Amino acid sequence: MAALGSPLRTLRGLLRELRHISGSAYRDTAAYRHVLAAFRAHRVTSEKLCRAQQELHFQADTYLCLLRSVRQHQALHREYHGRGERTPEEVAGLVGFRLPRQPGGKG
Repeated sequence: MAALGSPLRTLRGLLRELRHISGSAYRDTAAYRHVLAAFRAHRVTSEKLCRAQQELHFQADTYLCLLRSVRQHQALHREYHGRGERTPEEVAGLVGFRLPRQPGGKG
């Protein structure tokens, strides 16, 4: 199992993904308020030690991974899916090749 980063890094990542989903008005969403409230409620203070902090951090990190993966999947889907028939030049360009040119302007 991979080690978790800092909770602040996870929180910032979650807020960044919410910004990708909701646009510039992401601070007005219920998801934004819920994430901040959950992180504030489970932080460690000098008065108490919250046992559920690691559990919340793990769940938040898992959810962050899900949000990133969905966004990346959608980007790949938009780029590579549903274009129909492609020319050989386009297919070669997708994999990083160039088709050879024949001398004399034949290709």
